[in-house]
Amino acid sequence: MNADSQPTTWSTAAKEIVSGGAFRAFLSVILGFIVGALFMVFSNEAFLNALSYLTARPTDALGAGWTAISDGYLALFRGSIYNYQADNFVAAMRPITETLRFAGPLIAAGLGVALGFRVGLFNIGASGQILFGALAATWVSTRMTLPWGVHLVVAAAVAIAAAAAFGALVGFLKARTGAHEVIVTIMLNYVAAGLLTFFFRQDYLLREADGGGTPKSDAPAETAQLPTLFGDSFTLHAGFLLALVGVVIYWWLMERSTIGYRFRMVGHNIDAARTAGVNVSRTFVYAMAASGAFVGIAAVNQALGARAGLTPDLDGSIGFDAITVALLGSSTGPGVLLAGLLFGAFKAGAPAMQVIGLSPEVTGVVQGFIVLFIAAPPLVRAIFRLPPPQKSTVIADWWVGLRKKKVAK
Repeated sequence: MNADSQPTTWSTAAKEIVSGGAFRAFLSVILGFIVGALFMVFSNEAFLNALSYLTARPTDALGAGWTAISDGYLALFRGSIYNYQADNFVAAMRPITETLRFAGPLIAAGLGVALGFRVGLFNIGASGQILFGALAATWVSTRMTLPWGVHLVVAAAVAIAAAAAFGALVGFLKARTGAHEVIVTIMLNYVAAGLLTFFFRQDYLLREADGGGTPKSDAPAETAQLPTLFGDSFTLHAGFLLALVGVVIYWWLMERSTIGYRFRMVGHNIDAARTAGVNVSRTFVYAMAASGAFVGIAAVNQALGARAGLTPDLDGSIGFDAITVALLGSSTGPGVLLAGLLFGAFKAGAPAMQVIGLSPEVTGVVQGFIVLFIAAPPLVRAIFRLPPPQKSTVIADWWVGLRKKKVAK
């Protein structure tokens, strides 16, 4: 390569990077935080009061606006990463452990939704799959007596299998009847919620003996509870490690396995996949089963990570937040991991923002606009004047050359 071509090569590589999906996702996060900052400013009473005499003393409005933004995002940092105002080390480190705890089920459920996206399926039934998996896990953890270790493994395996079966049902109905997976998963969300509430209301099934009128289950047996990672001072448990294992399995499944290749073939072009001999109907069933299995890891987090009885709202908003996590993560394993950590930080930091008088819904606004920008690539490209997407050549050639050198050695 001569000196004249060097700048051109680097320029082309830079264009490939800034036009890629990962860079666009990063910019979408930045834009989301900017919109959140504007929301903080225009909901701040001191700033609104300063607007009445803006022309006389504009620095008052600017100072109030900057204070609102800095206080809000510093509170988010203290609540999700590190509390530098804490009195002791345990309290200072608790925020990051809470972020990881919230991120665990988001990552797992995000992987399940992402797998569906890669196959061309829209799995919005993660909420129902979590509930059905949690129902199975709760029954095993409260109604079966097994040795320590075995009890946990059996409860987790049953939860994942139940969620996978619930997902496979969607794939089966789509393959056999042509039913749209969006409609089926929405309806199955209601079915799972109804089943869970019914079981939690029956004394002979799962209901806690002294639970009163509120549907509530017994607490998981100690032999079936996920162990904490850093002792009783922190609530972070081994469910986060399960989510990390899920990321590795997802990466191998989608990038290295034969069935993952078939999944991606169907997702790219269903007609071409059928022509190549892929059984598309069977692939739908397998894909939805695998999607449900990853969501089942989130069910394990919720059901076996608890130390008290569970209620029918145990899934929270995880099932629908998983869609956002999958979109932000571009349906890749590492991307979903990072997106899950980000949204886990939002969940952990929201209470700290509320303490300083800021509405915790700000994090919801940020999340919503991140999704908006992710779903509108032309808008992001227009704002930052990014080049249009182009096929990677320089980076791909560099990677191929590096692999050839390794093989030669």
